[in-house]
Amino acid sequence: MSAKSHKRSTTIGSVDDVRKIATRVLNIEAQAVTGLLPHLDIDFHQAATLCMQCSGRIVVTGMGKSGHIANKIAATFASTGTPSFYVHPGEASHGDMGMITVADVVLAVSNSGETAELLALLPTIKRLGVPLIAMTGKPGSTLARTASAHVNVGVQEEACPLNLAPTASTTATLAMGDALAVVLLESRGFTPEDFALSHPGGALGKKLLLRVADVMREGTGIATVQSDVSLGEALLNMSQKGLGMTIVVDNKQRMLGVFTDGDLRRVIDARVNIHETSIGDVMIRDCKSALPDMMAAEAVYVMETYRITALPVVDSNNMVVGALNIHDLFRAGVV
Repeated sequence: MSAKSHKRSTTIGSVDDVRKIATRVLNIEAQAVTGLLPHLDIDFHQAATLCMQCSGRIVVTGMGKSGHIANKIAATFASTGTPSFYVHPGEASHGDMGMITVADVVLAVSNSGETAELLALLPTIKRLGVPLIAMTGKPGSTLARTASAHVNVGVQEEACPLNLAPTASTTATLAMGDALAVVLLESRGFTPEDFALSHPGGALGKKLLLRVADVMREGTGIATVQSDVSLGEALLNMSQKGLGMTIVVDNKQRMLGVFTDGDLRRVIDARVNIHETSIGDVMIRDCKSALPDMMAAEAVYVMETYRITALPVVDSNNMVVGALNIHDLFRAGVV
């Protein structure tokens, strides 16, 4: 007797039907998260204390969908000041337990608390004397009873209409992991600068780590002229460097002023003779500048505030050491 085939539907319901289903899912998952509030109890405090006192790493492990959540929790810990990494429980039984040291804490994630691959690790964890935090939905489970601290992430129902696919339970577990990570973050006094050090390639990292000296142009990339040079010659120099600005200096390279593309429009409107007028006669003396150790983001703020697109960079003695324009900051990812 042949098995009855099941034909999959290729259509979807109306807008209202889809909205109704999705709304039900989001409501169930929202309730799952708010339902965790009573579980922020003495056990949660104990788990946070174990993590805070850990002199090694928080080793997070989980199987299947819980493994994906465990991996994300480990990543969140690591990026917010708590050294952490994920270990697959199956691999741990075949050599990766060697990654765990006596200075570490193990955080095991399992909704049932009876995941075979995790239970197989318990004897080794016990022999190492490593504190075990269990994050499960079943306080009476083997994992929960064995752990040094148990964080309850139980939910009343899954968003899946069959109440089978991990949906609300994984959302709740992830949220509880975030709660634990942020408790540790604030307890450590973790700052935006600390976050930037963990994210040097991200936008925040670049804003908080990059200094003007890291992005400025130097040497032959700077347009500089002395004050007795004709305006025409200065314009040629400015055009060659592509900064949108030339810096006027004395014979010791001290900045006297600047002349920009915007100033050029001003002198053209005034019908100034560019060959008979020196750059010193039309330069802007009271100009904005940056210091090399200024944060690049601060230079952006100066440019935005004063509606300028380029800045000379000078040292504490007003000696020109570099220059930058808004395009340099764009390329560096600061803007």
